[in-house]
Amino acid sequence: MRATPVPEFMLEPAYDPNSDAGTSRDSLGLGRAAGAGLDVRHGTILTLEDINVSFDGFKALTNLSLYIGVGELRCIIGPNGAGKTTMMDVITGKTRPDNGKAYFGETLDLTRMSEVQIAQSGIGRKFQKPTVFEALSVFENLELALKTDKSVWASLRAKLSGEQRDRIDEVLSTIKLESSRHRTAGLLSHGQKQFLEIGMLLMQDPQLLLLDEPVAGMTDAETEFTAELFKSLARKHSLMVVEHDMGFVGSIADHVTVLHQGSVLAEGSLADVQADERVIEVYLGR
Repeated sequence: MRATPVPEFMLEPAYDPNSDAGTSRDSLGLGRAAGAGLDVRHGTILTLEDINVSFDGFKALTNLSLYIGVGELRCIIGPNGAGKTTMMDVITGKTRPDNGKAYFGETLDLTRMSEVQIAQSGIGRKFQKPTVFEALSVFENLELALKTDKSVWASLRAKLSGEQRDRIDEVLSTIKLESSRHRTAGLLSHGQKQFLEIGMLLMQDPQLLLLDEPVAGMTDAETEFTAELFKSLARKHSLMVVEHDMGFVGSIADHVTVLHQGSVLAEGSLADVQADERVIEVYLGR
């Protein structure tokens, strides 16, 4: 169990990365740098410990504990009702746990932060259904998502800098929508809208991305591209992917966690969890 930090909430906590020799959780980290201001000295970007959530007597999460390493690509699988969405709701501040600990890095207590503060601290979430501004162009969607001052006065005076235009061009290249930059978002295919929403998240420079069933409804070619995209994003970012497509999971996962009835049922490589009799019984079938 980790020691409970007591400092006041800080978006950019000051720390000495060499001041702590580390703990047994160091092995979770992949040795990559997280963004400036986030304390990840132990190599762990997300810590959930003994999280409990209940709704009118129904236990959605029961003593859930989970650790995500810096730069890791973690896949979360499990049957419907296993608690996957509730877990992401806790991470993003949409749902407050009854008890337990939820930390981003070493010092940011997610249970004490608002949804806006959590998003600003470096956690981005993509829901299953793409939510883009369909009346605007692809370029305009990415421009709106820029990590800038969004006050009315600042927006009225806003003019893209060369650096910002370069960043948009970089993201357009990453999501393979360069040729569609002036296309109205509402005219994109389902898969392209998914890519655009991922691009909008990337414009915010998140350190942890939560992605809910990202390949649902995609063609085989789009699914294959998504796998390559996620693998290219890992190490630069940490990714948590909730998915039912086991072929897709097998093509991207560093590590797989199986949830069942609000708790972790099994963890390990995909081969390990697929061979677990408990996982076969409650999720994969024979």
